[in-house]
Amino acid sequence: MIIYGVALLAICTLAGVMLGDMLGVFLGVKSNVGGVGIAMILLICARLWMQKRGGMTKDCEMGVGFWGAMYIPVVVAMAAQQNVVTALHGGPVAVLAAIGSVVICGCTIALISRTHKGEPLPDEPVAVTPVVAPAGGR
Repeated sequence: MIIYGVALLAICTLAGVMLGDMLGVFLGVKSNVGGVGIAMILLICARLWMQKRGGMTKDCEMGVGFWGAMYIPVVVAMAAQQNVVTALHGGPVAVLAAIGSVVICGCTIALISRTHKGEPLPDEPVAVTPVVAPAGGR
């Protein structure tokens, strides 16, 4: 079976892991910081860029969509492997970062929902079905 979009995924994953490792070194942490998230953002940006340039075939677009849908289970599996207790013993920075990210995401969602109301969707046309005599002539 041919899976399209794997090369694009591999490039984005390698770049995301390298950037996550560099971010970890910059922050003084001995681990990858956000590599999978960075890879997903790169995958989204690369897909949009390729669509604008016309370099994305339909099969490749479906393959990239598949890998984008696999993002959440991968993140859940990776989070299950992390040792949360060790992170919490590392200091209050982990707790503050978690609380801060949740608060920032909640505020961003509230702001977007209040500022971008948009227009309601148009009503769907009612499909008229013709009355047909049942089979058998009755």
